[in-house]
Amino acid sequence: MKSALFLSFLFAASLSAAEPVTLTLADFTDGDGKPVPAGWVQDSEGVISRVAKAGNIISKEEYSSFEIEWDWKLDAGGNSGIKYWVNKFDKKGWLGVEYQMIDDEKHADAKKGDNHSTASIYDIIGPVADKGVKAAGEWNHSKVIVKDGKIEHWLNGKLAASADTKSEAWKTGIANSKFKAVEGFAPGKGKLMLTDHGDPVWWKNIRVKAL
Repeated sequence: MKSALFLSFLFAASLSAAEPVTLTLADFTDGDGKPVPAGWVQDSEGVISRVAKAGNIISKEEYSSFEIEWDWKLDAGGNSGIKYWVNKFDKKGWLGVEYQMIDDEKHADAKKGDNHSTASIYDIIGPVADKGVKAAGEWNHSKVIVKDGKIEHWLNGKLAASADTKSEAWKTGIANSKFKAVEGFAPGKGKLMLTDHGDPVWWKNIRVKAL
């Protein structure tokens, strides 16, 4: 009987551990352990927005294998993103793998190649051509799944980009990217970052769970 009760407890605990957590601004800091700057706000409906120059914000928790999903929108010409496996590097600051969120039609950075466009694994791997991004000003739904070194970027219900970080293709992508000289980049574990690229951006329903 005791054995059965113990197994039931473990099963319930495993289910609890898999439950997604909704993130708020209280789950982030300025990167130095201080509360997020005033340029980031959250309204009564839970929408997080970057309304003034504030800098990137960093999650308090670290994640290795995980799933995160969120809704987002940008102004015309806007640029932002979410980074994961974020770690602090000497002289380079906080760096991580980025899910790019950008106005593909109007922002200059998106014209530098498909690996700079929305849903790309930024500067490493581009998304599929028919990814189904919505126009600036409309809400998109994104998801990142990271498990056992494999990455998936989803956009509006469609798999847009993927990578195996143990593969030669990943190593080549890093070698051809802006991160080529960053020793220890994308170590397989780290914090999350909401980026401030100088443009208004809105986030809601940010839910994350460990896998």
